[in-house]
Amino acid sequence: MGRILPPDAVGVVYSVLGDVLKSHHGTWLSVGMLGTIWVTSTAFDAMIEALNIAYDATDDRPFWKSRVLAIALAICMGGLLFAALAVMMVGPRFGAWLAIHLKVSMGFAAAWPILHWTLGIGLTILAVEIIYFFAPRVKQRFLATLPGAILFVAVWVGLSFLLGVYFRHFASYSRTYGALGGMIAFMTWLYWTSFVLLLGAELNSELAKSSAKGSLLPKEDFGPDRDSTESSDKDRAA
Repeated sequence: MGRILPPDAVGVVYSVLGDVLKSHHGTWLSVGMLGTIWVTSTAFDAMIEALNIAYDATDDRPFWKSRVLAIALAICMGGLLFAALAVMMVGPRFGAWLAIHLKVSMGFAAAWPILHWTLGIGLTILAVEIIYFFAPRVKQRFLATLPGAILFVAVWVGLSFLLGVYFRHFASYSRTYGALGGMIAFMTWLYWTSFVLLLGAELNSELAKSSAKGSLLPKEDFGPDRDSTESSDKDRAA
């Protein structure tokens, strides 16, 4: 973050991290932490609702099941994105560092500049695919969510690049409202990120509707005995 954000903004981040690290370990499961989990799950619950709309699906799951799913998606997506960010932040020279300190083969060090981009993008695509697969109340194959995930990651990388260009070349932080302008730019990036996430879901939905089945059925309509039940009905009708 320090490579992109202005020093004043990074100082705020450092101060918050300092307050967290100086606190006692027993306060991690405090009311504030539970509130953070609740707010995060609420955001993912809203994402589940939006994806159901994008897939034209009706969600009849109870509140507790939807909330547990939101928490699980938050943990899973957060872990994958954190791993992708960590891989990207160590940079292309990390392979050479591993080769020197951990006696990793030089072939790995030579391939790391390409491998770290592959891992970062792959983990991000996987995180988005998990959201597309588990959040909407529809039955679909996991690989069927790949087109929307690729679209999201491609546009998201472009938006992040444009945000970095703004922070590096156009933002003026010496003025009174410079930091406020940076926050507005960040919120605009977050808004377009959410929009592209829904756009990828719409792409997956339309591709599924144009497939051989021609529609997306709810998950409860699929079961191990559905085909056998249909065949037995046809036999009785015959």
